[in-house]
Amino acid sequence: MSDNLLRMENLIVGYGKHIIVQGMDFSVNSGEIVTLIGANGAGKSTLLKTIASQIAPLAGTVYFHDKAHISERELAKIMSVVLTVRIDPELMTCEDVVSSGRYPYTGRLGILSEHDRQKVAEAMEMTSVTELRDRAFSQLSDGQRQRVMLARAVCQEPEILVLDEPTSFLDMKHKLELLMLIRRLAKEKHIGVIVSLHELELAERVSDRILCIRNGKIDRTGTPEEIFKDDYIRELYQISCGTYHPVTGAELESGKGKPEIFIISGGGTGIPVYRRLQRQGIPFACGVLHENDMEYPIASALASEVITEKAFEPVSEMQFQKAVAVLERCRSVICACTEFGTMNQKNLELLKLAEESGKMITENS
Repeated sequence: MSDNLLRMENLIVGYGKHIIVQGMDFSVNSGEIVTLIGANGAGKSTLLKTIASQIAPLAGTVYFHDKAHISERELAKIMSVVLTVRIDPELMTCEDVVSSGRYPYTGRLGILSEHDRQKVAEAMEMTSVTELRDRAFSQLSDGQRQRVMLARAVCQEPEILVLDEPTSFLDMKHKLELLMLIRRLAKEKHIGVIVSLHELELAERVSDRILCIRNGKIDRTGTPEEIFKDDYIRELYQISCGTYHPVTGAELESGKGKPEIFIISGGGTGIPVYRRLQRQGIPFACGVLHENDMEYPIASALASEVITEKAFEPVSEMQFQKAVAVLERCRSVICACTEFGTMNQKNLELLKLAEESGKMITENS
């Protein structure tokens, strides 16, 4: 069983008399990554600031190692915090900023020992900011600042790491590197991590548990496999102008209508065509797709009509005839498939019918 590092009992957070989130009862264990998700304004940042003791709870208790009251210095040794608040330390290099993570361990004068300097160097190397060592922190891009602040947090050698939208200003390369680093810290150093993320696909991949906040309370909690399924994410974010699928992610709203183009595809070959036609505002139909095909969720979201077959079954005559009827009503046909196997031989027949009818067009037409 993992050690319990952080625990909340009936926690109520907010500002003044304004309650934002209430009834919070959950914990973060050693080596575990707990990710907060929910719409903007749901209270994720307020909750993290409360956990970090930057704002006082309106009610309830935050326990660290089952202790309700610890000193600021003790908390600084236990917890590192990286929030979205922009800081502008004057005349400080990146190395100076990272070094400040060692202050809980130094004397009143803040003089770093050789051991402290080694920890600074290791943290900068781990977060890929060594080359920024002598740069003025104030001259960095937002993404570089984020990485330096993470290095500062790592340098602090915490047991608990609190991160508020740490990937917000990073490009894809550094998003992935940061999340891999967080994963390493959790598993190798047994750090408990509580983080808020907007990128749901990243939350799904990095988290051990997901905490969903909606309507001022914990709406649901569970593993990524339990949270990212069915239509729950659409409910959580109240998505009405598009769709969300747990495998393929978000899709923009598609203007559906009487299909003008029929697409023969499968195995992912049709996805670029679907997206191109959607951008052009051209309604389309597709088939025959197996229900376990990787492009089936996207086709269901974007196409006006999808003719399907059960998973692992050859395309039946009945579904083939349905596809023929739809194809004949369309003005054009695009075939994205390059190969036809045992299960989709009927799609090869669809292609031959389209060629005979003169409706075939190339993908670039």
